[in-house]
Amino acid sequence: MSYVGDSGEINATYRPIGEVETLTRPNVTNAFVATGSVTNGQFGLFQYSMAARAGGPDAHFHKTFSESFYIVEGTVRLFNGEKWVDTSAGDFLYVPEGGIHAFRNDSDAPAQMLILFAPAPPRENYFRELAELLDSGRKLSAEEYTEFLAKHDQYTVPGD
Repeated sequence: MSYVGDSGEINATYRPIGEVETLTRPNVTNAFVATGSVTNGQFGLFQYSMAARAGGPDAHFHKTFSESFYIVEGTVRLFNGEKWVDTSAGDFLYVPEGGIHAFRNDSDAPAQMLILFAPAPPRENYFRELAELLDSGRKLSAEEYTEFLAKHDQYTVPGD
């Protein structure tokens, strides 16, 4: 139990859309709806929108947080560590710490999902730094890329 009071508190956090940071890339828009700084570190919630054929990350896992995917629209291919599944609006995938997963949009239409991280790692920093790296045109060596991913608790696994 994390609240021990008897009368409740007025402590809700409202964020109008104008306060939500959005990172727009050529094929992906990532709205950082609720970062750990907003949720007292309990979770992070991102709205992840992909253009048609946007692809996605290689199979990977995280050591310190779970990740959940809720499909809002379109077809998103989710890898559950064993096989790829074509998902559609209303489908959900929960990946506990250490669970191998990946996602991509291989369809000819846009797709959108909500991604929930718990507890809330600063995943927005991963996406910001990745965008900066791509924009710079700098190519990382395999070792540098592995270090970059590890800094953000992301570990790639071979062959999905």
